[in-house]
Amino acid sequence: MAYQFINAIVQQIQPELTAAEAHGMAAGMLCGNQRTTSNFWLSEVFLVADLDNTDDEVLLANLFEETRRLLDSDDFKFDLFLPTETEASLNGQIAALKDWCQGFLAGFGMTVASADCSPEAREILKDIAECTRLDTDSENDANQDENESAFVEVNEYLRAAVILLKHEFSKLPELTVH
Repeated sequence: MAYQFINAIVQQIQPELTAAEAHGMAAGMLCGNQRTTSNFWLSEVFLVADLDNTDDEVLLANLFEETRRLLDSDDFKFDLFLPTETEASLNGQIAALKDWCQGFLAGFGMTVASADCSPEAREILKDIAECTRLDTDSENDANQDENESAFVEVNEYLRAAVILLKHEFSKLPELTVH
């Protein structure tokens, strides 16, 4: 799914939201409680009370279910839903990463059945919170390669961190979230 296409749909439904933030919320909800449904995500994130099967809502529900599938996969193919370098500048990609992290923390907080987590999980959540404060105004071309490299490293760290959180919290007793 192309980021810009999904982002246009998301902003049509909820103008102050980005596709990155919505996807972060989906990933956070699924890490906190793997029984979270796409209908719950749609109702919480987009304030859609009933899924009436419009094409846009079906696409969003498919994004949610694909996120679930990738998080559950043993192939480690899960990735943050962010614009590519052809869709946004590095600053735009960093801004989307910040949005994703904010969404993840919000979604995770909505569905976690227990506040008990390991010191490693607490550290990961702290790191994700730190990512919400990344600088998006670095226009210094001299550091462009460094900034791109750092962005890739942070993105890879977050991918692995989310999978670790999913694994840890999948062992906890779950609440059914409709």
